[in-house]
Amino acid sequence: MTSGVGALWSHRNSLRILVRRDLAVKYQQSALGYLWSLIEPLGMGAIYWFVFGVLYSRDTNRHLGDAAGSYPLFLITGIFAWMWTSSALSEATNALTGQSRLITTMNVPRQVFPIGRIAGRFAEYAAGVPILAAIAIYYAAQGRIDPGWSLLALPLAVLVQATLLIGLALLLSAVNVLMRDVERFMRLVIRVLFYATPIIYPLSLVRGSGLPGWLKLGYELNPLVGIFQLHHAAWYPDEFPTARMLGTTIGISVLVLVAGWWAFRRLEPAVLKEL
Repeated sequence: MTSGVGALWSHRNSLRILVRRDLAVKYQQSALGYLWSLIEPLGMGAIYWFVFGVLYSRDTNRHLGDAAGSYPLFLITGIFAWMWTSSALSEATNALTGQSRLITTMNVPRQVFPIGRIAGRFAEYAAGVPILAAIAIYYAAQGRIDPGWSLLALPLAVLVQATLLIGLALLLSAVNVLMRDVERFMRLVIRVLFYATPIIYPLSLVRGSGLPGWLKLGYELNPLVGIFQLHHAAWYPDEFPTARMLGTTIGISVLVLVAGWWAFRRLEPAVLKEL
C-alpha cells in the first residue's frame, strides 16, 4: 500500500487533470455551470426546512435543542456533506466501467480513476463552504450559535469522510466491473443511508427513541453517523461525538480504506481483463 500511495503521489498531476476534465464535462452544456452544485443542496435544504421547520416546527424544535433557532444551518451543513457522499459513491461505482478506454491506454495507477471521482465531488462541496460560512455568520451575529474551538471539527470531518469514501470507491469500482448489479444495489443503499444518518434530524432523536438497544448500537456503528456529527459539531459543540463514537468512526474509516485498497489491487488483473 505504501508503494501504491507513492505511485499515486507521483501521478498527482494526472489526477488533477482527470478531476478538471470530469468537472468540465459535467457542466459544459449547462448554462449555470458550477452553480448547480450549490442550487441542488440549497433546494433540498429549503424543502426539508419547509416540512420540518415550518409544518412540523413544534416537534422539530423539541428535539433539536440548541439547533432549534438555526435549523436551516443544521440542515445545510448536513446536506452539503451528504451531496458529496452520495454523488461520490454513485459516480465512483462506475468510475472504471465508464472510463475503460482511458484505463487501458493511460500509464497511471488505476486507483486514480475512482479517487478522481471523490476529489471532483469534494471540489463541489468546497464550493459550498463559503455559503455555509455566510449562513453561520448570520446566525452567530444573532447570537443563535457560538462557534469557537468546535470549528476544528470541520476539517477533521472532511479528512475522515475522505478516508471512508476513498476506501469505498476503490472497493465498489473494482467489484462493479465484475458484478454489474453493484451499481443498482448502491442506489438503494444510498437512499437508505440518507435516512439512517443524522442529516436532517439530531442524533439525540434516535437515542431518545423507543428503538431496541441493539438497533441503536448498530445505528451508531455506521461511520457516517460519527462523520456527520463532526460536521454539525463545527457549529453546535454539543453535537460533538463521544470518544467511543469518534474512535469507532475513525477506526472503521481507516479499515475500509485499507480493505478497499487491498481488494482493488487483488482484483485489478481480473478487472483489466474484463475491461
